Amino acid sequence: MGRPHLRDRLPALALMPHPDGNGGLRLTIPQPRILIRHAIPIVIEGILGQFAIFYLSLVVWGFRTALIASLVWSYGAIARRMFRHEHISTLLILGALLLTLRTGISYATKSSFFYFVQPLAGTVIIALVLIGSALVKRPFTQRFANDFCPLSRELLALPRIQEFFVRVSFLWAAVLLINSAVVLWLLLNSSIRSFILERSTVTWGTTALAITVSIVGFIRTLRNDGVHVGWAGAHP
Repeated sequence: MGRPHLRDRLPALALMPHPDGNGGLRLTIPQPRILIRHAIPIVIEGILGQFAIFYLSLVVWGFRTALIASLVWSYGAIARRMFRHEHISTLLILGALLLTLRTGISYATKSSFFYFVQPLAGTVIIALVLIGSALVKRPFTQRFANDFCPLSRELLALPRIQEFFVRVSFLWAAVLLINSAVVLWLLLNSSIRSFILERSTVTWGTTALAITVSIVGFIRTLRNDGVHVGWAGAHP
């Protein structure tokens, strides 16, 4: 038996009858500290840890060692979760696969430029996938959202929520394309060490903005559908 993990202690968001008894619905969102505590391992494994290992290895041992160190980190994180029978996030799986591809091409070409330019192509592809999934009404953003905050089937079945995830897919696609353009400019005009830090600042900044807009949009969508949205522990 694996040790219970944080996802097991974070119930899926579900619609419940409003306590006032008037027939309305209420959605209670876990306290921010619980959501943050749930998201921290996912972000560390999929983004921050890999970034820190790569940059430190680059500074101390060089580019090729940094490549291997990043791979070891990513697949080590996957192996750890498999051993403990824990959920493996989409972010971690996708990151490990893309990192493997980037490392293989970089070793084959012996070029650090190709290592850093590949994510830009990958980001454009992901943006196109988001657009395509939105056009066929199967938004890929639902899967990522479910990694960070589980959502019940009943909630996802609401027509306005389905429309929301379609809209937010276009939002994230636009953010990824804009981010790619800025990062490409930085890659062509900065040293490798400066580029790594500059890219991270731009990417994390645009991502934080997109997350904020997405959360506000999610809550507004539910309220427009007549659902009372509140935080756990707050008075109804």
